[in-house]
Amino acid sequence: MKIYTYPDPVLKTKAEPITEIDEELQVLIDRMIEVMYTAPGVGLAANQVGVLKRLIVFDRNPKENERDPIALINPEIILGEDEIKWDEACLSVIDFSAEVVRKAQVKVSGLDRHGNPFDIETEDLLAVCLQHEIDHLDGILFIDHISTLKRALYKKKLKKKEQKK
Repeated sequence: MKIYTYPDPVLKTKAEPITEIDEELQVLIDRMIEVMYTAPGVGLAANQVGVLKRLIVFDRNPKENERDPIALINPEIILGEDEIKWDEACLSVIDFSAEVVRKAQVKVSGLDRHGNPFDIETEDLLAVCLQHEIDHLDGILFIDHISTLKRALYKKKLKKKEQKK
């Protein structure tokens, strides 16, 4: 399973809701968690691995030494408060980070990997991570939140890198 990188069109495609929780989905969840940790990252959306389903995986304790992976099916942000600037990077946007303004606290609702309702209220890094991953499901990258100039500079850098290959 590979991580798709910008400018692959799959990253700009809106993911479809999941309607069936089956063994195939469980395998996808396990593989996504493995890819996330191998990368290494703190979150991963299904379309980053080429699957257009509304599924994210993330580590509930990204700063801790113990892994606590969570899968969230059909996630929705149902509450967001205050604002925070966070320096974001992405497994699909290579060699680039930028400050993005996000909600500082969020409540996200969805289903766990077994189809049970699951809500999580969080702040700071994990709140930013969840917003970032849910954006992916809507075909939005963190670079879509930065200035046109910064985005153009990134695209120019990417083009130069491609020309060197």
